[in-house]
Amino acid sequence: MSTTEKVPLKTLALVFAKLGIMAFGGPAAHIAMLEQEVVEKRQWLTKAHFLDLMGATNLIPGPNSTEMTMHCGYEKGGWAGLFVAGACFIVPAVVLTGLLAWFYTSYGHLPALAPCMQGIKAAVLAIILGAIYRLGKKAVKNYTLAVFGLLALVSSWCGLNEVWALLITAVLGTLFFMAKAHRSNRLQVSAVPLLSFSMLGAGVVQVSNLKVFLVFLKVGAILYGSGYVLFAYLDAELVQTGWLSREELVTAIAIGQFTPGPVLSTATFVGYQLHGFGGAVAATVGIFLPSFLLVLLLNPLVAKMRQSRVLSYFLDVVNVAAVAIMLSVLVRMGQSVLVDIPSLLIAIASIGIHFVFPRISAVYIIVGGALVGFLVYY
Repeated sequence: MSTTEKVPLKTLALVFAKLGIMAFGGPAAHIAMLEQEVVEKRQWLTKAHFLDLMGATNLIPGPNSTEMTMHCGYEKGGWAGLFVAGACFIVPAVVLTGLLAWFYTSYGHLPALAPCMQGIKAAVLAIILGAIYRLGKKAVKNYTLAVFGLLALVSSWCGLNEVWALLITAVLGTLFFMAKAHRSNRLQVSAVPLLSFSMLGAGVVQVSNLKVFLVFLKVGAILYGSGYVLFAYLDAELVQTGWLSREELVTAIAIGQFTPGPVLSTATFVGYQLHGFGGAVAATVGIFLPSFLLVLLLNPLVAKMRQSRVLSYFLDVVNVAAVAIMLSVLVRMGQSVLVDIPSLLIAIASIGIHFVFPRISAVYIIVGGALVGFLVYY
């Protein structure tokens, strides 16, 4: 299929709903599965454009893997495709999280899912490694870009915030390539479009659906980073204001970590705790709405950025830095997941299957990991 050919909304809905059901393992795993589905399997996007979208998305707030699904939906179905793809990716996680919130509220505990999750986490490492390999081959166009990728990787390993690692690497790389081009008398400078966003806020006096919506809208509009960063935001907005206990917040974050789809589905769990079904809907819409709007604004600009020599330098460095950050995340995940022989063997087997038989869907690898995990750890 041509990368410019539009896709029926029904097809987009089915593809991204499937991804939403099977997208375990966090943002790096989600992007890896997305790349396999829309670039490798369906050829809806080229590797180069996928990398451009990924690099640009890393620079805006919100759940990056979810925003990538929205970008893909926009590319294949316009603004309607954006909303269909994003909603279908989010809904499975939101529904499951809502059911778990109801179960937790009604019975005071959660079903034991840990055995399956341990196997899934080990299998997901293979999916991420495959995406890093494929995207890295496209992003590392020369030795200089490799050096800047290494700079981003080392910065991340040394504890620098991922967004800052990307920005600093991108700025340094852009300046380097501009200076190099200037020496060759080939520099062409284009204007840089700037977008500014104001922070939304609301005074918290009592819990209502409107107040829940406004608090999560603010969080969604300014959130950078992982689920642990989300924990810090929600701690300040909910625990310190007396809306929620810290124990309840920890439970909600845990739910977001082991359910499929975006970790921001944590908002659904918290919203239900605060105000039942209405609170769950208000929190979910609030935290994801900024992403839909940001992607709607950003997507048309990515292609224009490629037309500017300066911004093209910027995208090249951001792309290779984004792949390096994925590698850093993979190493940290491996350290926390590969804690015993069974998990190590599951990961090795999954990597072998993924690289020897690249046409096998990531879904089957994840399901296999879950089954083996259940048999080994239950």
